[in-house]
Amino acid sequence: MTLKGIVAASFLTGALAVGSVWAYQKYQPSSFTTNSQPQTSLFANTKYSDNTATAPMVDFEKAATKASPAVVHIRTTLKASRAGNMSQIPDALKDFFGKGFGDDDQGEMPAQRASGSGVLINSDGYIVTNNHVVDGATEVTVTLNDKNDYKAKVIGTDPSTDLAVVKIDAKNLPYVSFANSDNVHLGQWVLAIGYPLNLETTVTSGIVSAKARNIGINSTKSNSAIESFIQTDAAVNPGNSGGALVNTDGDLIGINSAIASPTGSYAGYAYAIPSNLVQRVANDIIKYGSAKRAYLGIMLPNDKLSADERSKNNIKEGNGVYVMDVAKGSTAEEAGIQKGDFITKLNSVPVLSGTELMGKIGSLRPGDQIEITYAHDGTEKTVKATLKGAAGNYSSMQAVNQLGATFENLSRDQAERLNIESGVVVRSLGQGLLTEQTRMREGFIITKVNGEKVHSVDELKSALKNAGNTAVISGIYPQSPQEEYQYALNDLNGKN
Repeated sequence: MTLKGIVAASFLTGALAVGSVWAYQKYQPSSFTTNSQPQTSLFANTKYSDNTATAPMVDFEKAATKASPAVVHIRTTLKASRAGNMSQIPDALKDFFGKGFGDDDQGEMPAQRASGSGVLINSDGYIVTNNHVVDGATEVTVTLNDKNDYKAKVIGTDPSTDLAVVKIDAKNLPYVSFANSDNVHLGQWVLAIGYPLNLETTVTSGIVSAKARNIGINSTKSNSAIESFIQTDAAVNPGNSGGALVNTDGDLIGINSAIASPTGSYAGYAYAIPSNLVQRVANDIIKYGSAKRAYLGIMLPNDKLSADERSKNNIKEGNGVYVMDVAKGSTAEEAGIQKGDFITKLNSVPVLSGTELMGKIGSLRPGDQIEITYAHDGTEKTVKATLKGAAGNYSSMQAVNQLGATFENLSRDQAERLNIESGVVVRSLGQGLLTEQTRMREGFIITKVNGEKVHSVDELKSALKNAGNTAVISGIYPQSPQEEYQYALNDLNGKN
């Protein structure tokens, strides 16, 4: 195994969630499946005999009654796709599928439908779910717990955390309260609530069986994936993706996102995105249209490396998270952290793995102050630092190329018609950060980067160079020049 294959890139924040879209399973490793949530098993407080231990006295009914009204059913329509060359399909099968099927060389498969769950996070109709629940959807319908249906608008998505926010036009709705997922502990009772297998509201119970799990599922959709899942044995199945994992107070501690299964159905382990990550990403999407991230600016080894692999790559053994490299100009460099150090605590709380550290940073924002404890040459030091929206400085051209778009200067005539000074037109969109991290459309006119005006493509490149790894791009669409849109971009410089 090469060093490149085992090292995570610049350290950044992130979040993840699970949904219920069967079509998403093809992107996942064979041993992990998305679309998971609860079923049934409310059996606490049952005494079998004088010689049998009684289950803990846990009031599941109170939590289920409190949280269930805020968990919704999400149904999506995915656009039709071309099915490839139909010329080899027998005429009898063409007749079976309907007149005209396969008459040309390229057949079109009908629109597909998928189903998942979501959680209301305020009374105004904002709902958090998984990115894979709404990814590629041309239509999103939300059914509330009271059976009322609403058409929903996708506000923004974050593939690196598998989270998305959609909104319905309604007021005074029930919603969940966020609990602090850092306070979740092993063995804690939890409930999973959602709409598995197209059933109505379903509640299952279980315990937290592990924390800070990295199962590699988000990296299939993002080069900057962050995973620090809560693992639970509450039954979760396809359709539960995006649903709620709550504590016995009925407060949200996670969004159900994936299951470990050899069959695609529940087999004992489910994974939820911690609520602290969910809250940070959802709030950013509501405010900016996409998620902003804080960067610590370090490279760290894969937690799953064997002792032999660690030895071959000169990775030392010790308490905490080993630092393989530090980005220039990063938060870590300014804090005095060097290659070969071990980060042992964050905000006075011990960190035992890179996944755990990644999850904690992922719940924070640029500008947040943190306290880092690290060991240097055997001496432990504690310093205060301010998280940045960039891991370090890299070339502007690399950042522009990674946007996956072509640009041109806005003409003077069009600027006058729109009553703006100038700008940069997004002429075409391909595969890149703009399509992966935002819902920007072709024709968008960029007028600012991080609040500073840009008048030309060259100024756009310069602004991205100064931005580092994170930028907020502002601008307008010609159809509505009075309304300014903002899109947050992360990981402009990719992995190193």
